[in-house]
Amino acid sequence: MAVGTNIKTYFEGAWHDADVPIMGAAAHGAWQGTTVFDGARYVNGLAPDLRAHCDRVVESARALMLHPGLTGAEIFEIAWEGLKRYRTDAAVYVRPMFWGIDGGAYGIIPAETEAGFCICLEEVPLAPPEAAVRLATTRFHRPVLTDNITNAKAGCLYPNNARMLAEAMSKGYDNALVRDAMGNVAETATANVFMVRDGVVFTPIPNGTFLNGITRQRHIKNLRADGVEVVETVLSFDDFRAADEVFMSGNLNKVTPVTEFEGTHYQHGPVTKRVRELYWDWAAREAA
Repeated sequence: MAVGTNIKTYFEGAWHDADVPIMGAAAHGAWQGTTVFDGARYVNGLAPDLRAHCDRVVESARALMLHPGLTGAEIFEIAWEGLKRYRTDAAVYVRPMFWGIDGGAYGIIPAETEAGFCICLEEVPLAPPEAAVRLATTRFHRPVLTDNITNAKAGCLYPNNARMLAEAMSKGYDNALVRDAMGNVAETATANVFMVRDGVVFTPIPNGTFLNGITRQRHIKNLRADGVEVVETVLSFDDFRAADEVFMSGNLNKVTPVTEFEGTHYQHGPVTKRVRELYWDWAAREAA
């Protein structure tokens, strides 16, 4: 089932105005789960950090021992070809993907042949600024690099995220605040996370259990350039309970305010609003 509408797919060297079948039943990606993707955004003619997302999908493929046949620069050019098929005011989710086709040793290691590739474009509206979420705890945690491919945006990681979300939703909440294997806050089930206390912004320090998101890095740079102190550090649930503001940072909606963490309530505050302003101001300048 598609996430959005008006789907366009780049596959086998051409653009198609449809949700095109891309993977055979015997493909390594289908039965061994060697799939990676990335997500970028096109909003009002802007595609912030698109090149970085294209570079990262290549890095993710290599982390799964796949052999990508395209560079980030080449994927970037192809993506823009597809985006020109949309209205300038369209909100589009840009998703380049690689997957294993042939199996090597024992059928488990991907063969040293070129990985499959496609780009899927879908119109997905950007959530309005006031669209907030409420977080719950979850008994599930992020894996570590020694037991999973945490240095890639890999499809095989997402069933774990799905059960985090399902547990939070079963409690009546929208998302989960997730810990790593050491018990420290890592991120939410769908995005990186920040908190604000006394005007200082805090965020979990990358420790190999979650991706250091491209949008996360952009927010940190923008805030510091604006004179705001940002601290990457070890954080606990109690730290988040003592916060003045909490917001999520992800590609799909860029900034999402959090208004509750299991009984602790937050304002949709000035720092969260400023982060959004800084992001889109930066995006407009970059495109000028």
